[in-house]
Amino acid sequence: MVLKIINATEVKIGTNIIVDGISCTVKKIDISKTGKHGSSKVRIEATGIINGQKKIFVAPGHERLEVPIVNKRKGQVLTIGEKISLMDLESFETLEVACPEEIKSELEENSNVEYWDVEGEKIIKRKL
Repeated sequence: MVLKIINATEVKIGTNIIVDGISCTVKKIDISKTGKHGSSKVRIEATGIINGQKKIFVAPGHERLEVPIVNKRKGQVLTIGEKISLMDLESFETLEVACPEEIKSELEENSNVEYWDVEGEKIIKRKL
């Protein structure tokens, strides 16, 4: 569910956008000037929020880009397996959440973490 749409020239480093159906964070942006007969071009390098996949694309400056909704929430680790079992600290619901390996090694049961809900997909971002 996308609530915000921005022009390609309004994108800044750190902005979240949707590229090919994947939620990404912008890492680098280059904007060319308008020419005599053409519009400005924007070259965007972005990294996927969930999978870390790198995306590079060029778009006209007037192209509209979608901005995903990212909810940053806190949870408590219940069990550690292939997926981490979390209890949300506000709603007390239990969730099965993916976790990167570098963060998984730091976690222990009953520790608090910050997890992101990005367009319905959840991922643990850091230990609190």
